[in-house]
Amino acid sequence: MKFMKLGSRPDTFYTTEAVRAVSSEVSSDLIVQVQGSRYLLHKFPLLSKCSLLQRLCAETPETKHHQIVQLPDFPGGVEAFELCAKFCYGITITLSAHNIVSARCAAEYLQMTDEAEKGNLIYKIEVFFNSCILNGWRDSIVTLQSTKSLQSWSEELGITSRCIEAIASKVLANPSRVNLSNSCSRRGRDDILWCNGSESQRHDKHVTKGWWAEDIAELGIDLYWRTMIAIKSVGKPPSNLIGEALRIYASRWLPNISKDSNNANRMESDSNSAGKINSKHRLLLETITSLLPPEKGAVSCSFLLKLLKAANILNASNSSKMELARRVGIQLEEAKVSDLLIPSLSSDMVYDVDMVLNILEQFMLQGQSPPTSPVGVKGGFERRRRSRSEEKVDSEFQESRRSSSASHSSKIKVAKLVDGFLQEIAHDRNLPMSKFIAVAEAVPEFARLDHDDLYRAIDIYLKAHPDLNKSERKNLCRILDCKKLSMEACTHAAQNERLPLRVVVQVLFFEQARATTSGGRVTDIPSNIRALLTSNGDPRRPMTASFSTNATGPAEDQWSISGQKSATSRISTLRMKLAEDDDLDESFADRIGSSSRAKASCLLPGRPKGMFSKLWPISRSASQRH
Repeated sequence: MKFMKLGSRPDTFYTTEAVRAVSSEVSSDLIVQVQGSRYLLHKFPLLSKCSLLQRLCAETPETKHHQIVQLPDFPGGVEAFELCAKFCYGITITLSAHNIVSARCAAEYLQMTDEAEKGNLIYKIEVFFNSCILNGWRDSIVTLQSTKSLQSWSEELGITSRCIEAIASKVLANPSRVNLSNSCSRRGRDDILWCNGSESQRHDKHVTKGWWAEDIAELGIDLYWRTMIAIKSVGKPPSNLIGEALRIYASRWLPNISKDSNNANRMESDSNSAGKINSKHRLLLETITSLLPPEKGAVSCSFLLKLLKAANILNASNSSKMELARRVGIQLEEAKVSDLLIPSLSSDMVYDVDMVLNILEQFMLQGQSPPTSPVGVKGGFERRRRSRSEEKVDSEFQESRRSSSASHSSKIKVAKLVDGFLQEIAHDRNLPMSKFIAVAEAVPEFARLDHDDLYRAIDIYLKAHPDLNKSERKNLCRILDCKKLSMEACTHAAQNERLPLRVVVQVLFFEQARATTSGGRVTDIPSNIRALLTSNGDPRRPMTASFSTNATGPAEDQWSISGQKSATSRISTLRMKLAEDDDLDESFADRIGSSSRAKASCLLPGRPKGMFSKLWPISRSASQRH
């Protein structure tokens, strides 16, 4: 860190009876009062350099022994005044980044200009400030930090703005050309040397372009905001570097933002323990949000969701929350299920499902429908040479096709993410079914390649909400496509008593149709389904198949059908409930269609024809009623 020494005389200031004086053969004739402290000094050395003291002494009547001068609201306090007084006496003083702001403001207050004496203190400070302080990286940051205690003075004298401009120019410069001192805060700066107050050049060949982020993270939010704005205005740094700097700053001042959702409640209680802290953190978060680069991928989706969780906890403005939700929606395919578990503070629900719905809405606004292939040229036509415009159109089409393919792939990833999120929120007893269905339907149908995870989420919801009536269970299961269930899921669903009968019959129908279409026989399907659909199965054989996935959750949520009802009892249950299900004839008939029924009737052997013949007369009678 740079420093400058002025004067050559030894320090002769001493304290006696709470009064500061100067050891001298000449008796003092001036008393200066600064913030409750008294100084016994001499007019000659002070008045020759301080225009303010000249004027005050001229306006103040003299007493018998001393003339008293009051200096209220002195910038920098007694330390800054004493430094200026020592300069007047020629006593050695040392200026550095730590005290240059207070010294400059005090000299300005005392009017220590060249008009009073050539080469006065203001001139010397300005030379040192411009030639040394602003040229050093660490000195500029320390000086900028010290302006906070004398904010109005620093702004008026241009100290703050000059420090910010110097920092911004160094951020955009080659790191090897930036002067750094050994007092820098960043880790791993062993290559920086220090000798007799001079700073060395940075010689680390492996330094990254974002070397500056940790140092400026020490600034308060107001100075940090101005510095980041200056960096953006001076040049065009890569957006990912700005994003990384914001992440470092958020981690520095919002420690809990790096924790998982389990610590969210602790963060809430910490914030609520002091209203001032809560307000400070809210301002900090909203400022960081306003500084986020507009480019996609400038910050990670995980970081954005952590900011969104903090925004909920700190009760940030709606505009900040919506902006974060929009940013998350742009790159939602990068998120994990745990990232979406945003604590809810405004309702009885465990998680903020409405915010996730907003995110999904923003995500759907970004992409387009799946790509389509261009119409091929029919054979027999002579190929013509394509013009440049045609090639340009084709290039644009290919680019659009790649972009659309990426969008399609993103939707598939997000659909998987949504189904995992549904499995987490399904445990919440206070989650309305309408919210659950809204989240499930927020992604397009084509994005779900299979419905196994969705079925798991529905099963968990039914288990956590046993009070749902038959109509509600039917409405919930309408979002499930039984044709997209795997064999294991079908096995579980066929024996799941929490499901409406309509769903169970659909599962059996589509699985039987799938098996007979593929091989013309049903020996490849599980024994429990075979027992329900064919006369060759042994209805007395117990069901022991199970279904499990890679999902991590409580043991009771894993799919297992061991110990379920036997095939005989299940067939009896089906027969008894066929006529009881009021909407089975309508919804099921609409699902499979009349042509599907005719085709399935030809494919289903023996007993299935008899079983489903009970359904189709009901369907016909229902149509007759209408």
